[in-house]
Amino acid sequence: MATEAGPDLHDLLKSLRVWAPETTELRPFDPTTAPDAPLALFTAWFAEAVAAGETEPPRVMSLATRDDEGLPDVRMVMLHGADKEGWSFATHSTSRKGHQLKHFAYAALSFYWPRLGRQIRLRGPALPAPAAESRADLHVRSTGSLAAALTGHQSEVLPSLEELTQTSEAAWERAQREPHTPVPTWTLYRVFPDEAEFFQGDALRRHVRLRYVREERGWARELLWP
Repeated sequence: MATEAGPDLHDLLKSLRVWAPETTELRPFDPTTAPDAPLALFTAWFAEAVAAGETEPPRVMSLATRDDEGLPDVRMVMLHGADKEGWSFATHSTSRKGHQLKHFAYAALSFYWPRLGRQIRLRGPALPAPAAESRADLHVRSTGSLAAALTGHQSEVLPSLEELTQTSEAAWERAQREPHTPVPTWTLYRVFPDEAEFFQGDALRRHVRLRYVREERGWARELLWP
């Protein structure tokens, strides 16, 4: 029930359904038919998430890193690509996650596509791409992406929203005037997974979990209990 302070969190939690049939299609997944490497399955599932009309872009993913004290940190970022070179995202090298990856170059990624009841988890070394690739990555994106990159100061303390507005307006004006202006701290990172897990939800909670583990000559596959 609601209180003077607002709605009751526990009542709200109880009112929500997991994978409601009117919005979710829990498809069968036969792991014996899965490809030998995770990239092919990721690509197929990504295409199906796009076709299913996920309400958020399917390329949104969580990125987990660790700080200098070994404590975990996580945030949502955008997938910039996935190929034999790894799963890529971008940020400023001077940002919080940029500093963390400099000192501990290992990360975990997680995708969740609720319309299909699917999750994908990957973890492995996370390394910066060459500077030329980082520049190319930024300049194929929108004016807004360049303006955000030019605004800079990511993860630093912000004195006021007014300062953010002023700095952002100047960055937007420059991005429109100089669409190829460089941003030296903008860095493309690639995660080279040692492990990749594919989770398919099941209405009877018999969820199928398939894990790929990188070995010297390829990938081993194994099932996990849900």
